[in-house]
This record gives sequence, C-alpha cells and structure tokens, in this order.
Amino acid sequence: MLVGGGTGRFLAFWTAFIKAAFAFITSPELIALAAGESVAPRRNIPKAARRYVWRLALFYGFGSLAIGVIVPSDDPRLLSGSSDASASPFVIGIQRVGIKGLDHVINAAILTSAWSAGNAFLYSGSRVIYSMALSGQAPKFLTRTSKRGVPYAAVLFTWLFGCLAYLNVSNSSAMVFNWCSNIATISGLIAWIVVMITYLRFRKAMHVRGMLSSLPFRTPLQPYATWIALFIVTLVTITNGYAVFFPSHWSVADFMAAYITIPIFLAMYFGHKIYTSTRFVVKGCSWNGDFKFAEAARQWTGHWMWARRIADVDVMTGKREMDELEEMDVPPVPKNVFERFWFWLA
Repeated sequence: MLVGGGTGRFLAFWTAFIKAAFAFITSPELIALAAGESVAPRRNIPKAARRYVWRLALFYGFGSLAIGVIVPSDDPRLLSGSSDASASPFVIGIQRVGIKGLDHVINAAILTSAWSAGNAFLYSGSRVIYSMALSGQAPKFLTRTSKRGVPYAAVLFTWLFGCLAYLNVSNSSAMVFNWCSNIATISGLIAWIVVMITYLRFRKAMHVRGMLSSLPFRTPLQPYATWIALFIVTLVTITNGYAVFFPSHWSVADFMAAYITIPIFLAMYFGHKIYTSTRFVVKGCSWNGDFKFAEAARQWTGHWMWARRIADVDVMTGKREMDELEEMDVPPVPKNVFERFWFWLA
C-alpha cells in the first residue's frame, strides 16, 4: 500500500476501479459498430445494449463477489507474476475448492474469452479504419473490399497490430508492450470523453428541435447519467497514474506510460485542424488554419466559441434514408423452439 489507514484502503479501491476501467472501457462501442451490418438494427441494437448491462453486472459483478469470498487477498499465487492463466483468481478459487479438473475448464474458458475479444476488436478496428479511409482520414488502399463487401485491406492492417502481443515473450520488450497497452487504453478513455460530449451536444440539438421523441431508442436518466459518466471517466483519465506522484514510486517511464497519450491526442487534434484547414470558430470570425492571427485579432469580439451553436448542429442529414431503411428492415421470425430460445438469448 502507498499509505496506511483509511486513505490507503481508499487508494487500493481506486486502483482496482482504474484497472476495471482498463478492462471494460473499449467494449460497449462494439454494439453500435455492429449496427451497420446487423439484421433489424433498430430492434436488435437496443436489445443488445440492455442485455450488455445486465450481463456485465451478472458475470463480472457476481463473479468478482464470489472470487472475493473464496480467494483470500494474501494468497501468494495472486502476486506470483505468472504470465499464464494459473495466476487467474478464478483458477485459484477453483483449486482452493478442490474440484478436480474444473480448473482446466476455467483455463479453456479464459482462452475462449481471449479469442472472442481478439475477434471482436479485429472486427471493430477494421471497420473504424475502413470508415476513416472512406472519409479521407486514412490511406485510400484501406477502402478495398472483397466481392462480398468485406474490407480485407482494413482487416489485414488491423490484424498486423496483434503481432505486438509477442512483445510480452521477452522481458526486455515487455515495457514497450505495457506502453502500447496504456496508450491504447487511455485512448479509449479519451475517445469516450469525446463521445459523451458529442452525445450531450446531439441530445441538446434534438431537444431544441423537439425531436427527442422520434429517437428509436433512449436510455433512462439522460442526460444526467452521461454527465456522471463523463465526470468519472475524466477523473480516471487524470488519475490513472497517480501512484507515480508518491516520492517512493516516482518513475519517469511509468509517468510517460500513464500520461503520454493526453499530449498525443491534443497534438493529433490540433494538427488535424491545421493540416485540413478546418475552422476554430470565434464569435464574429474564425481561424481556418492559415495562421492569419492579425486579421482574426482585429475581428475578435472577445468570446471564443469552442463548439458549434446548437442551432447549427445538423441532425437531419441521413434521417430520411434511415427511416426508409427501417420500413424495409423486417426482423426475422423464429421458426421453432430452438430459434426462439436463441433469439431470446442473443
């Protein structure tokens, strides 16, 4: 522990909270990413979103509670540093219970979960890269698709990054892998901050136009739930490497791994603004990336506009096309008891 007493126990809890955020921050968006290739998305996406929350609470929440009851916090195997599944608290818990052979089943489940997660992120990463290429934000060769519409160039490009996992084979290169892992995770946190800010602006624009009731799916407690989530995710992003600020734990490498992503994001954001000559809007004028500061200064009225006005936010483009697609998108009907069970489960 960094410090003793109640403060130390709270910091231990907060460390566990940050690790949990690292585990789940890049999963919920998979539901929305699949909308473009799913059958009856206006029926299935809300269904999947609701079930994601309950399944997460059931399997992760109750699973963690069960492991906390079975496995003591001072079990030496938890901190053994083993790189295989033997250090998993689930495997340790099964071994302590004494059920022969069940630990191997848990190992198989962990491997299956890892394979499933890799497959899911290969899908999501390739679709994001493909979408960026279509909009001119990534190399054009990534728009290549097969006859069936599979973006194989984007899939192969995304798959190449999976080879970075082999950095963990060597102890000397494990630090590089940890850096890559931290950059990817903090990027996910920053991405969700941007998503939530965008959603709040979108929802406000829909509210001003009286269009909230036209949304096919709305989550409860909005926009308050988004504001709470925005605060928590921002706090996790800022404090994810808090331990390095204790004198006994200071490390330049750990500090860089925890916080290098933030300046990288800002550099990419402002660099994109300058490179593409998109506008920084000022009340009464705008800067379009051509560095005409003198002209902008003469026109400046003293108030920066960090975002578009709500009245200027476009929420209508593509709506008619989506409404037409909804009318043609007939959800499948289960033909037998097995399909009914599968439709209920999935």
